[in-house]
Amino acid sequence: MKIAILTDIHGNELALKAVLKEIDAHGDIEEIWCLGDMIAMGPDTNEVLDLLFPRPNIRMITGNHDEAILSLITGEGHPETYKHTREHHEWVAKQLSTENEAKLRRLPRIIEKEINETRTIGIHYHIELNKRDAHIKDEPFHSILEPTLNNMEKMFAHYPADIICFGHHHPEHLLRNEHQIYVNPGALGVSKGSTAPYAIIDFAKPKQPAIQIHHAPYDKKAFLQRFETLQVPQREIMFKLFYVGD
Repeated sequence: MKIAILTDIHGNELALKAVLKEIDAHGDIEEIWCLGDMIAMGPDTNEVLDLLFPRPNIRMITGNHDEAILSLITGEGHPETYKHTREHHEWVAKQLSTENEAKLRRLPRIIEKEINETRTIGIHYHIELNKRDAHIKDEPFHSILEPTLNNMEKMFAHYPADIICFGHHHPEHLLRNEHQIYVNPGALGVSKGSTAPYAIIDFAKPKQPAIQIHHAPYDKKAFLQRFETLQVPQREIMFKLFYVGD
């Protein structure tokens, strides 16, 4: 069995289409795991969700941006440390269709599955056990740590899994020790390059998963133009921080 791991699409329809095209071309990917932050920071809210939700072989969870926007819609508050993104989140909340909002609300925060004797977990980022049900305004997701083996062990060593797949921190992670493998393919929709990363895990051999991170090229210029066409709030800040330059 093979599964594809996607994370942090962040409203980038063109990058997602490029990745899905490559996944479909493989012909033997049985499941796609999408590990949160499907929306926000990019202009394509419903476009991204309309590509994902209809797929019969997809499993999805929420990320911090998804949850923050849902909380705004229902008037339940907005995380204090996210105040710099509030204007943009409010804009995304207005774009989100009622149908997609309802589907997002039904998503869990974690995926667990044993595949060919390999216990596998998908989560957006580490959440302490006592915060697994905490509201996003209480900021349950762990603060981001540098992608070192020691830091991954600090967060995930107690997880009952052989592979922990996650996102949230946008750079790629592929780290392992004798007991666990930590996989973050990198942010599919947010980078200063012109490719969209994703991972494929091949579980053909019991307890010996093979993991590869792939990069799908896409039209980055056309993607950035959509920010201007739609007058996406706070786009200049996002360009500087996430999409353009060194």
